[in-house]
Amino acid sequence: MLIIDMQNAFFEDAMLARVQHALVGACNRLIDAAHHGNSPVLLVRTEHLRDRSTWTLSMLDDDQGFIFHGSRQADPVDGLRVDGLETLTKTRDSAFFGTDLAERLREQGVERLVLAGVSTHNCVAHTGADAFAGDFRVSYALDAIGSTNHQYAEAMLEILSVEYRQAIIGQEEAEALLR
Repeated sequence: MLIIDMQNAFFEDAMLARVQHALVGACNRLIDAAHHGNSPVLLVRTEHLRDRSTWTLSMLDDDQGFIFHGSRQADPVDGLRVDGLETLTKTRDSAFFGTDLAERLREQGVERLVLAGVSTHNCVAHTGADAFAGDFRVSYALDAIGSTNHQYAEAMLEILSVEYRQAIIGQEEAEALLR
């Protein structure tokens, strides 16, 4: 299971702030189910350096960095049970881009991923699309993903489920997969 970008910076957005408690609870239940089933959990986090070397094109264009290493923005959201979780730091939307994620997953014998976190239409979706390209099966834990734009999120999930045959599942089904 990948818990993606459940960091303070993303919950500065009003839409995500309203659902933070529910998302944290759903993610924690998935973490518990994964631990119960001995399924690996990876905490994926976005982090940038102040020297601009990791900034995206839009950050460079706007001359505004985001989620700097060591900042409160980069910290996990309150209540998310992250103790003991392995982490992966990324600088782009996809957790696969420029990281060793695929190798880590293959070393652990992972063939199927359950994705949770934010934001559905950006980092979660790009990670899912790249997982497809890497021949990993993906399920999106609907109750444990959130977005800053519901219209974009719905459209992206439709594309991923129809074109990539990736499952959109509820909390109970996600927990069952992890157990």
